[in-house]
Amino acid sequence: MKRELSYGAAALRKRATTRLIAWSIPEILPTAIYGIAVAHATDNFLAGHVWQGIAWLGGLVATACLGATGARQVYGRLGDLVEPLRDDLVRRVVAGALRTGDDSAVARLNRQVEIVRDTFAGLVLVIRSFAVTLFGVLTGLLSLAPLVAAFVVPPFLLGFALSLAVLGMAADRVRASLQADEDLAASAGMVFDGVRDITAAGAEEFAGRLVGEPIEAHAAAERALAKVAALRTLCFAVGGWLPLLILLATGPWLVGRGVSTGTLLGGLTYVLIGLQPALNTVMGALGDSGLRYVITLGRILDTSPAAGQPCRADSPTGFDVRLRGLSFAYGPNAEPVLDKLELTIPEGEHLAVVGPSGIGKSTLAGLVCGMLTPTSGQVLLGGVQPARVTPAARVLIPQEAYVFTGTVMDNLTYLLPNATTPQVADAVDAIGAAALIERIGGLTADVRPGELSAGERQLIALVRAYLSPAPLVVLDEATCFLDPEAERVAEEAFAKREGTLIVIAHRISSALRARRILVLDGNQATLGTHVSLMRKSRMYRDLHGSWAPTTQNRSQIQPAS
Repeated sequence: MKRELSYGAAALRKRATTRLIAWSIPEILPTAIYGIAVAHATDNFLAGHVWQGIAWLGGLVATACLGATGARQVYGRLGDLVEPLRDDLVRRVVAGALRTGDDSAVARLNRQVEIVRDTFAGLVLVIRSFAVTLFGVLTGLLSLAPLVAAFVVPPFLLGFALSLAVLGMAADRVRASLQADEDLAASAGMVFDGVRDITAAGAEEFAGRLVGEPIEAHAAAERALAKVAALRTLCFAVGGWLPLLILLATGPWLVGRGVSTGTLLGGLTYVLIGLQPALNTVMGALGDSGLRYVITLGRILDTSPAAGQPCRADSPTGFDVRLRGLSFAYGPNAEPVLDKLELTIPEGEHLAVVGPSGIGKSTLAGLVCGMLTPTSGQVLLGGVQPARVTPAARVLIPQEAYVFTGTVMDNLTYLLPNATTPQVADAVDAIGAAALIERIGGLTADVRPGELSAGERQLIALVRAYLSPAPLVVLDEATCFLDPEAERVAEEAFAKREGTLIVIAHRISSALRARRILVLDGNQATLGTHVSLMRKSRMYRDLHGSWAPTTQNRSQIQPAS
C-alpha cells in the first residue's frame, strides 16, 4: 500500500498542488463561521435585536460566496493533477502489454485505468474537503464554546477510527472483485475470438459454461463487497449521529452552565452541516473509492512494468515453428478442432494454411502466436514455448485489422517506434499502400478509422506488420478485403521479407504463392506442394475447384517452385 500511496503522492505535481491548496483556503472561512453566525443570529433574534441577527446571517452569505469562488477554482485546477496521472498509467499499461502479451491488459486499460483516474480525482477532492471542514469546524467550535467541542469531537473521531478499522476486510473483497473482473474479460474474449471454431465443433454449451462461471464469480464478489456498506453505516452512526444525540441529551446541563440557546444551536449546526456530511463523504471515499484506487493501482503497477523496465523473456535461437502432438478443443466434452498435429515450419518458410470455414485455421494461428493454450501437445517457436517468447518476436494480423486514431506515421510505426521515414516509405511501396497514404494526406495526416474501408485498414495493418522486427508473421485472412492484385502485391512483399510467413488463405492464389501448403480436413492435416496435393488430397482438389481464379487473374497466379 505504501508503494501505491507514494505513486499517488508523486502524481501531486508541486505547482498544481500548491494552487489547489491556496484556493482551498477561502473555503475554511465559511466553514468556521456558519456555526458562530447561527449562534449569534439566534441569540440576537431571541433578544429582539432583529437587524443584528440579520447582519450575522448576511455575513454568513458573504463568506459562502467567497468559499464558492474558491471551490470553482479548485475544480479548475484538478485536471492539472488528474490527466497527467492517467496518461502515465496508459503508457505503462500499453508498454507492459506489448512486452508481456498479457490478455488482461484490455481490462486494465479499458476499466482499471479509468478507475484509478476517477478515484484519484475523487480522493483529492474529498480529502481536501474533509481537511477544510475539520479545520474550520474545530476552529469555530473552540471559538464558540470549548465545552461543546468536548462533547462533539471525541465520538466523531471514534467513528472515523472505526471506519478505518474495517478497511482490511473491504480491501480483500475489492481485490476479489477486480480479479473476477479480469477473469471474466479473459474468458469472454477467448470465447468471442473462437466463435467460428466453437460453432464448427459444437461446443456452444461448454462455451456458455466457460463464460457463465466467471459471471457468477463476479456477481458473488460484488455482493460480498456490498456487505461492507453495512459496517460503514454502523461506523457513521457512531461518528455522525452519536455526537448529535450527546449534544441533545446534555443540552439542559450545558444551558445550566451558561451556554446560550444560540450557542447550543450553533454546535448542532456544526454537527449537522459540517461534521456529518464530511464524515459520510470521507468514509465513502476511503472505504470504496480509496480501496479501489490502492488495489487497482497496485495491480497495474504489478502487471505493467514501466517503459524502461526490461521484460523477462527467452530469446529463441532461429525461428522455426514446431508443433508436437498439438491438440486443441474448446472443452473436455467437445470434439477437438486440432488433433495430435505434427508439423515443422523451418525458419524462412512460406506456408499457406487452407481448409473449409470453421475447420480450425484461425485456431491454429492463435495457438502458434500464443493466444490460445493447447489442450495437449506443444507449440515451440525456436525451441521455446510462445508464452516465454517476447511478443515482439511474432506479429499476427487478423481479418479485422486494427487502426487507431492518430497520425499515419503513428499507425505504421506502432511496432517499430524508431523507424525512419525512408524505412516507412519503402514498406509503404512494397505493400502497395502508397496511393492510400497519399489519399489520406501523407504520413503526418490524421487517421480516422471510421472513414476507412475494411481493405484500407488491412493495408495500413500490413505495412505495420511488414515494418515490425518480428521474425514470424502470421496473416489470418489479413488480405480478404483486398482485390486479387492488391493481395498479390502484399503477399509477395511478405514472401520476400526475411523471416517465416504463415498465411491463413481465403483464395487459391494465396496457396499457390506459398512454398508449402497445409490442408486441414477434419482431424487430418496434409502437408505438401500444390502439385503433390492435387494428387493426394481430395479436399485440396475440391477447394482448388471452388476457388478457381478468373481468366483475367489466372496468368498472374503461378504455383511456387
